[in-house]
Amino acid sequence: MPRRILIAKPGLDGHDRGAKVIARALRDAGHEVIYSGLHQTPAQIAETAVQEDVDAVGLSSLSGAHKTLFPQVIEELRRREADPVVFGGGVIPESDISELMEAGIAAIFTPGTPLDEITAWVEANVPAR
Repeated sequence: MPRRILIAKPGLDGHDRGAKVIARALRDAGHEVIYSGLHQTPAQIAETAVQEDVDAVGLSSLSGAHKTLFPQVIEELRRREADPVVFGGGVIPESDISELMEAGIAAIFTPGTPLDEITAWVEANVPAR
């Protein structure tokens, strides 16, 4: 069964090409994808995740604010008693990945990760409906 996945861009990052590429790859793999657009607050992302009843949230950051914004999205989801699988991607230094995973991010995909690797990870780690 397809999974419902929200792709979101937290913060003021104005670059969404990568997020759109991931959204399309997940859609082409058979999943239902909702793209929330640019300049979303962590609260807006969490609220959309709840309203859309998603199974996963994919966060994209190219601005360097991932260490602040990704954990804030997790916090906002918990505040709403929502527990989708949250994964992230973008220009994220290797040294930041363990801290993000400790905050509740299930996986981080950096530039150059093959799309089929990302879709396979989603199928293996996001429970089907």
